[in-house]
Amino acid sequence: MLPRLIVFDLDMCAWSPEMYTLSEIPKKTIKGDLNGHGHGVVAAVSDGEHVRLFPGALHALQQLHLNKLPGTKCAVASSADTPHAVKIAKKCLQLLEVVPGVSVAEVLRTAGGGFDHDGNIQIGRSPPLSSNKSKTHFPRLRDLCEIDYEHMLFFDDSNWEDNCAIVERHCPGVVAQRTPRGLQVHEFELGLRKFAERKSA
Repeated sequence: MLPRLIVFDLDMCAWSPEMYTLSEIPKKTIKGDLNGHGHGVVAAVSDGEHVRLFPGALHALQQLHLNKLPGTKCAVASSADTPHAVKIAKKCLQLLEVVPGVSVAEVLRTAGGGFDHDGNIQIGRSPPLSSNKSKTHFPRLRDLCEIDYEHMLFFDDSNWEDNCAIVERHCPGVVAQRTPRGLQVHEFELGLRKFAERKSA
């Protein structure tokens, strides 16, 4: 039993470092091994910092791109602090690759049948968004993606605030998995199992 929508937090869940620590919109990239799926962009360079996907995030996005989770789409819900941080995040989505030649942004657009809009990309805290994902990001994802909460699986580091618990409490039906050290492969698999167990129960 698979979710219809997998939602990723970005900073310190899907990737590091946090966008608010950066000032430069990335232009340079670094190439390397994409988890055995070829040679592609593994880092976007900003202020000398390398923005990289955590292993579980890369694995998850590869699974989605390769249709290993049939019918499952993906989205992001990030409360990036400033409009400039949002711009940096969106550029990183365009630069970082999942397999050679396929960016994270492309997977967000196409996985599971994809979207013909960018409503699945909710980044920032400027209106209509806020710092509270359960009040703004998730209602927008539900409405724009036309997918009910009960079909969503959410990953968040929840180190500053327990967004997983907050979203589960205020968006009944969402299944959430914490990723306190950034999304790891075992946490992605655990989230899928947790989703299947809760829905079968």
